[in-house]
Amino acid sequence: MRVDYSAYESCHLCPRMCGAKRESGRQGLCGATATLRVARSALHFWEEPPISGERGSGAIFFSGCSLRCVFCQNHDISQDGFGLEVTAARLAQMMLELRDQGALNINLVTPLHFAPHVCEAVTMARDAGLGLPIVCNTSGYERAELVRSLADVVDVWLTDFKYSSEQLAGELSAVSDYPRVATEALEAMLENVRRAGGMALAEDGSMQRGIIVRHLVLPGHVEDSLSVLARVWELCGNEVDLSVMNQYTPNELCRKAGGELSRALDDDEYETVLDYADALGFERMWWQQGGTVSESFVPAFDATGVRGPELVGSALRQRT
Repeated sequence: MRVDYSAYESCHLCPRMCGAKRESGRQGLCGATATLRVARSALHFWEEPPISGERGSGAIFFSGCSLRCVFCQNHDISQDGFGLEVTAARLAQMMLELRDQGALNINLVTPLHFAPHVCEAVTMARDAGLGLPIVCNTSGYERAELVRSLADVVDVWLTDFKYSSEQLAGELSAVSDYPRVATEALEAMLENVRRAGGMALAEDGSMQRGIIVRHLVLPGHVEDSLSVLARVWELCGNEVDLSVMNQYTPNELCRKAGGELSRALDDDEYETVLDYADALGFERMWWQQGGTVSESFVPAFDATGVRGPELVGSALRQRT
Protein backbone atom coordinates (compact mmCIF):
# COMPACT_ATOMS: atom_id res chain seq x y z
CA MET A 1 0.00 0.00 0.00
CA ARG A 2 1.20 3.54 -0.73
CA VAL A 3 1.66 5.97 2.15
CA ASP A 4 1.43 9.55 0.87
CA TYR A 5 2.05 12.21 3.52
CA SER A 6 2.00 14.92 0.85
CA ALA A 7 -1.80 14.80 1.21
CA TYR A 8 -1.39 17.05 4.24
CA GLU A 9 0.32 19.81 2.21
CA SER A 10 -2.97 20.97 0.66
CA CYS A 11 -5.59 18.69 2.13
CA HIS A 12 -8.22 17.09 -0.08
CA LEU A 13 -8.63 13.90 1.95
CA CYS A 14 -12.29 14.46 2.80
CA PRO A 15 -15.15 15.64 0.56
CA ARG A 16 -14.90 19.17 1.92
CA MET A 17 -11.66 19.54 -0.10
CA CYS A 18 -10.64 22.52 2.04
CA GLY A 19 -7.03 22.65 0.85
CA ALA A 20 -5.70 23.41 4.32
CA LYS A 21 -1.91 23.39 4.63
CA ARG A 22 -2.01 20.92 7.49
CA GLU A 23 1.69 20.06 7.17
CA SER A 24 2.39 23.71 8.07
CA GLY A 25 0.24 23.52 11.19
CA ARG A 26 -3.01 24.87 9.72
CA GLN A 27 -6.21 23.14 10.76
CA GLY A 28 -8.49 21.70 8.13
CA LEU A 29 -12.26 21.97 8.40
CA CYS A 30 -11.97 18.64 10.26
CA GLY A 31 -10.15 20.52 13.03
CA ALA A 32 -6.90 18.60 12.52
CA THR A 33 -3.39 19.54 11.49
CA ALA A 34 -0.89 16.95 10.23
CA THR A 35 -0.21 15.96 13.85
CA LEU A 36 -1.94 12.69 14.66
CA ARG A 37 -4.15 12.88 17.75
CA VAL A 38 -5.89 9.98 19.49
CA ALA A 39 -8.38 10.24 22.37
CA ARG A 40 -8.82 6.62 23.49
CA SER A 41 -7.61 3.09 22.77
CA ALA A 42 -9.47 0.30 24.57
CA LEU A 43 -11.77 -2.68 24.22
CA HIS A 44 -15.27 -1.58 23.22
CA PHE A 45 -18.33 -3.78 23.75
CA TRP A 46 -21.15 -1.69 22.29
CA GLU A 47 -20.80 -2.21 18.56
CA GLU A 48 -22.89 -4.66 16.53
CA PRO A 49 -22.37 -8.35 17.47
CA PRO A 50 -20.17 -9.15 14.42
CA ILE A 51 -17.82 -6.37 15.54
CA SER A 52 -17.81 -6.57 19.35
CA GLY A 53 -18.76 -10.20 19.92
CA GLU A 54 -18.08 -11.21 23.52
CA ARG A 55 -14.39 -10.29 23.55
CA GLY A 56 -14.80 -6.67 22.48
CA SER A 57 -13.59 -4.60 19.59
CA GLY A 58 -10.23 -2.87 19.80
CA ALA A 59 -11.47 0.69 19.36
CA ILE A 60 -9.12 3.60 18.69
CA PHE A 61 -10.86 7.00 18.69
CA PHE A 62 -9.28 9.78 16.64
CA SER A 63 -9.65 13.52 17.23
CA GLY A 64 -11.46 15.66 14.67
CA CYS A 65 -14.32 15.14 12.22
CA SER A 66 -15.35 16.59 8.86
CA LEU A 67 -19.01 16.78 9.91
CA ARG A 68 -20.66 19.23 12.29
CA CYS A 69 -23.65 17.22 13.51
CA VAL A 70 -25.78 19.29 15.87
CA PHE A 71 -26.72 16.14 17.81
CA CYS A 72 -23.18 14.77 18.14
CA GLN A 73 -22.50 12.83 21.35
CA ASN A 74 -18.71 12.76 20.82
CA HIS A 75 -18.19 16.51 20.57
CA ASP A 76 -15.25 16.40 23.00
CA ILE A 77 -13.19 14.72 20.30
CA SER A 78 -15.10 15.48 17.09
CA GLN A 79 -15.35 19.24 17.54
CA ASP A 80 -13.44 20.26 20.68
CA GLY A 81 -10.26 18.48 19.60
CA PHE A 82 -9.45 16.45 22.71
CA GLY A 83 -6.69 13.92 22.14
CA LEU A 84 -2.99 13.28 22.67
CA GLU A 85 -0.32 13.68 20.02
CA VAL A 86 1.07 10.32 18.89
CA THR A 87 3.24 8.99 16.08
CA ALA A 88 2.31 6.38 13.52
CA ALA A 89 4.63 4.00 15.35
CA ARG A 90 2.74 4.52 18.61
CA LEU A 91 -0.56 3.98 16.78
CA ALA A 92 0.77 0.69 15.46
CA GLN A 93 1.80 -0.33 18.97
CA MET A 94 -1.70 0.47 20.28
CA MET A 95 -3.08 -1.97 17.71
CA LEU A 96 -0.76 -4.69 18.96
CA GLU A 97 -1.65 -3.93 22.58
CA LEU A 98 -5.36 -4.28 21.79
CA ARG A 99 -4.67 -7.58 20.08
CA ASP A 100 -2.88 -8.79 23.22
CA GLN A 101 -5.93 -7.77 25.28
CA GLY A 102 -8.06 -10.15 23.20
CA ALA A 103 -9.70 -7.76 20.75
CA LEU A 104 -11.67 -9.29 17.87
CA ASN A 105 -10.46 -6.58 15.50
CA ILE A 106 -8.89 -3.15 15.31
CA ASN A 107 -11.71 -0.60 15.12
CA LEU A 108 -10.50 2.78 13.84
CA VAL A 109 -13.15 5.37 14.75
CA THR A 110 -13.34 8.39 12.42
CA PRO A 111 -9.77 7.92 11.17
CA LEU A 112 -9.59 8.95 7.52
CA HIS A 113 -8.62 12.62 7.92
CA PHE A 114 -5.42 10.92 9.16
CA ALA A 115 -5.32 8.39 6.31
CA PRO A 116 -1.55 8.61 5.66
CA HIS A 117 -0.77 7.91 9.33
CA VAL A 118 -3.34 5.09 9.37
CA CYS A 119 -1.81 3.42 6.31
CA GLU A 120 1.68 3.57 7.79
CA ALA A 121 0.55 2.31 11.20
CA VAL A 122 -1.40 -0.63 9.76
CA THR A 123 1.63 -1.58 7.65
CA MET A 124 3.92 -1.48 10.68
CA ALA A 125 1.49 -3.44 12.85
CA ARG A 126 1.00 -6.12 10.21
CA ASP A 127 4.77 -6.39 9.72
CA ALA A 128 5.01 -6.91 13.49
CA GLY A 129 2.50 -9.78 13.38
CA LEU A 130 -0.97 -8.20 13.57
CA GLY A 131 -3.48 -10.55 11.95
CA LEU A 132 -6.76 -9.02 13.08
CA PRO A 133 -9.27 -7.44 10.68
CA ILE A 134 -9.05 -3.66 10.35
CA VAL A 135 -12.42 -1.95 10.78
CA CYS A 136 -13.00 1.57 9.46
CA ASN A 137 -15.75 3.13 11.58
CA THR A 138 -16.89 6.13 9.54
CA SER A 139 -19.64 8.71 9.18
CA GLY A 140 -19.98 7.66 5.54
CA TYR A 141 -18.89 11.12 4.40
CA GLU A 142 -15.76 9.96 2.58
CA ARG A 143 -14.32 10.47 -0.90
CA ALA A 144 -14.84 7.39 -3.04
CA GLU A 145 -11.28 7.74 -4.36
CA LEU A 146 -9.88 7.49 -0.84
CA VAL A 147 -12.09 4.49 -0.04
CA ARG A 148 -10.82 2.65 -3.14
CA SER A 149 -7.21 3.43 -2.24
CA LEU A 150 -7.69 1.66 1.12
CA ALA A 151 -8.71 -1.69 -0.37
CA ASP A 152 -5.57 -3.34 1.06
CA VAL A 153 -5.84 -1.55 4.41
CA VAL A 154 -9.49 -1.88 5.50
CA ASP A 155 -11.20 -5.25 5.84
CA VAL A 156 -14.52 -4.17 7.35
CA TRP A 157 -16.43 -0.95 6.74
CA LEU A 158 -18.66 0.08 9.63
CA THR A 159 -20.28 3.03 7.94
CA ASP A 160 -23.13 5.39 8.67
CA PHE A 161 -25.70 6.39 6.11
CA LYS A 162 -27.27 9.34 7.88
CA TYR A 163 -29.52 11.16 5.41
CA SER A 164 -31.32 10.91 2.10
CA SER A 165 -32.36 14.57 2.11
CA GLU A 166 -29.82 17.20 1.09
CA GLN A 167 -31.72 19.82 3.07
CA LEU A 168 -31.69 17.74 6.25
CA ALA A 169 -28.00 16.93 5.83
CA GLY A 170 -27.23 20.63 5.46
CA GLU A 171 -29.29 21.62 8.46
CA LEU A 172 -28.06 18.93 10.84
CA SER A 173 -24.49 18.19 9.71
CA ALA A 174 -23.51 21.21 7.58
CA VAL A 175 -22.89 19.05 4.48
CA SER A 176 -25.76 19.26 2.00
CA ASP A 177 -23.93 16.94 -0.40
CA TYR A 178 -23.95 14.11 2.16
CA PRO A 179 -26.48 11.88 0.29
CA ARG A 180 -24.47 11.92 -2.94
CA VAL A 181 -21.09 11.52 -1.22
CA ALA A 182 -22.28 8.71 1.06
CA THR A 183 -23.79 6.89 -1.92
CA GLU A 184 -20.55 7.07 -3.89
CA ALA A 185 -18.50 6.02 -0.85
CA LEU A 186 -20.76 3.04 -0.17
CA GLU A 187 -20.48 1.96 -3.81
CA ALA A 188 -16.68 2.10 -3.49
CA MET A 189 -16.75 0.09 -0.26
CA LEU A 190 -18.87 -2.55 -1.95
CA GLU A 191 -16.48 -2.70 -4.91
CA ASN A 192 -13.55 -3.27 -2.54
CA VAL A 193 -15.32 -6.06 -0.67
CA ARG A 194 -16.50 -7.76 -3.86
CA ARG A 195 -12.99 -7.76 -5.30
CA ALA A 196 -11.69 -9.35 -2.10
CA GLY A 197 -14.24 -12.17 -2.34
CA GLY A 198 -17.32 -10.76 -0.60
CA MET A 199 -18.45 -10.87 3.00
CA ALA A 200 -16.54 -13.30 5.23
CA LEU A 201 -17.46 -14.37 8.77
CA ALA A 202 -15.45 -16.39 11.28
CA GLU A 203 -16.94 -19.46 12.98
CA ASP A 204 -17.94 -17.32 15.96
CA GLY A 205 -19.88 -14.94 13.68
CA SER A 206 -17.36 -12.11 13.84
CA MET A 207 -16.92 -10.22 10.59
CA GLN A 208 -13.57 -10.69 8.91
CA ARG A 209 -14.49 -8.83 5.74
CA GLY A 210 -17.60 -6.93 4.74
CA ILE A 211 -19.80 -3.91 5.36
CA ILE A 212 -22.25 -2.94 8.08
CA VAL A 213 -24.37 0.08 7.19
CA ARG A 214 -25.65 1.96 10.23
CA HIS A 215 -28.58 4.31 10.30
CA LEU A 216 -29.60 6.33 13.35
CA VAL A 217 -33.34 7.03 13.26
CA LEU A 218 -33.97 10.65 14.23
CA PRO A 219 -37.21 11.74 15.95
CA GLY A 220 -39.55 13.44 13.53
CA HIS A 221 -37.65 12.27 10.45
CA VAL A 222 -38.96 8.77 9.78
CA GLU A 223 -39.66 9.51 6.10
CA ASP A 224 -36.01 10.32 5.53
CA SER A 225 -35.03 7.09 7.30
CA LEU A 226 -37.24 5.11 4.93
CA SER A 227 -35.58 6.81 1.97
CA VAL A 228 -32.14 5.96 3.33
CA LEU A 229 -33.03 2.29 3.70
CA ALA A 230 -34.47 2.19 0.19
CA ARG A 231 -31.24 3.65 -1.18
CA VAL A 232 -29.05 1.19 0.71
CA TRP A 233 -31.19 -1.71 -0.48
CA GLU A 234 -31.01 -0.52 -4.09
CA LEU A 235 -27.22 -0.20 -3.91
CA CYS A 236 -26.32 -3.28 -1.90
CA GLY A 237 -29.23 -5.61 -1.27
CA ASN A 238 -28.13 -8.37 1.09
CA GLU A 239 -24.43 -7.92 0.40
CA VAL A 240 -24.30 -5.77 3.55
CA ASP A 241 -25.55 -5.98 7.11
CA LEU A 242 -27.99 -3.27 8.14
CA SER A 243 -27.95 -1.76 11.62
CA VAL A 244 -30.99 0.36 12.52
CA MET A 245 -30.36 2.32 15.71
CA ASN A 246 -32.79 3.90 18.17
CA GLN A 247 -30.16 5.35 20.54
CA TYR A 248 -30.64 9.00 19.60
CA THR A 249 -30.19 11.08 22.73
CA PRO A 250 -30.73 14.87 22.61
CA ASN A 251 -27.65 16.75 23.73
CA GLU A 252 -27.77 20.09 25.52
CA LEU A 253 -27.78 22.06 22.27
CA CYS A 254 -30.75 20.13 20.89
CA ARG A 255 -32.67 20.34 24.17
CA LYS A 256 -32.26 24.11 24.25
CA ALA A 257 -33.22 24.52 20.58
CA GLY A 258 -36.51 22.68 21.05
CA GLY A 259 -38.35 21.01 18.18
CA GLU A 260 -38.29 17.35 17.23
CA LEU A 261 -34.62 16.81 18.06
CA SER A 262 -35.19 17.89 21.67
CA ARG A 263 -36.93 14.58 22.40
CA ALA A 264 -36.07 10.90 22.19
CA LEU A 265 -37.30 8.63 19.41
CA ASP A 266 -40.63 7.02 20.18
CA ASP A 267 -41.35 3.31 19.75
CA ASP A 268 -43.81 3.76 16.88
CA GLU A 269 -41.27 5.70 14.82
CA TYR A 270 -38.64 3.02 15.33
CA GLU A 271 -41.02 0.15 14.56
CA THR A 272 -42.07 1.87 11.32
CA VAL A 273 -38.46 1.90 10.13
CA LEU A 274 -37.82 -1.70 11.22
CA ASP A 275 -40.97 -2.90 9.46
CA TYR A 276 -39.87 -1.16 6.28
CA ALA A 277 -36.43 -2.79 6.44
CA ASP A 278 -38.15 -6.18 6.74
CA ALA A 279 -40.41 -5.38 3.80
CA LEU A 280 -37.42 -4.42 1.63
CA GLY A 281 -35.89 -7.83 2.28
CA PHE A 282 -32.84 -7.23 4.49
CA GLU A 283 -31.82 -10.62 5.90
CA ARG A 284 -28.93 -9.59 8.17
CA MET A 285 -30.31 -6.74 10.23
CA TRP A 286 -29.32 -5.54 13.68
CA TRP A 287 -31.70 -3.57 15.87
CA GLN A 288 -31.80 -2.27 19.43
CA GLN A 289 -34.21 -3.10 22.21
CA GLY A 290 -36.08 -0.46 24.21
CA GLY A 291 -34.33 1.47 26.94
CA THR A 292 -31.26 2.18 24.82
CA VAL A 293 -31.52 5.93 25.27
CA SER A 294 -31.13 5.69 29.02
CA GLU A 295 -27.82 3.82 28.62
CA SER A 296 -24.49 5.37 27.75
CA PHE A 297 -22.81 4.21 24.56
CA VAL A 298 -20.26 7.02 24.73
CA PRO A 299 -16.97 5.94 26.35
CA ALA A 300 -14.88 8.20 28.54
CA PHE A 301 -12.52 10.20 26.35
CA ASP A 302 -9.68 10.34 28.85
CA ALA A 303 -6.69 9.14 26.80
CA THR A 304 -7.08 5.57 28.08
CA GLY A 305 -4.55 3.36 26.31
CA VAL A 306 -2.97 6.20 24.34
CA ARG A 307 0.17 6.83 26.37
CA GLY A 308 2.95 4.31 26.06
CA PRO A 309 6.37 3.54 24.61
CA GLU A 310 6.95 4.92 21.14
CA LEU A 311 8.58 1.77 19.78
CA VAL A 312 8.47 -1.86 20.82
CA GLY A 313 10.42 -4.19 18.58
CA SER A 314 12.46 -3.51 15.48
CA ALA A 315 9.50 -4.13 13.15
CA LEU A 316 7.96 -0.77 14.11
CA ARG A 317 9.74 1.87 12.07
CA GLN A 318 8.21 5.22 11.28
CA ARG A 319 8.98 7.73 8.58
CA THR A 320 11.69 10.30 9.22
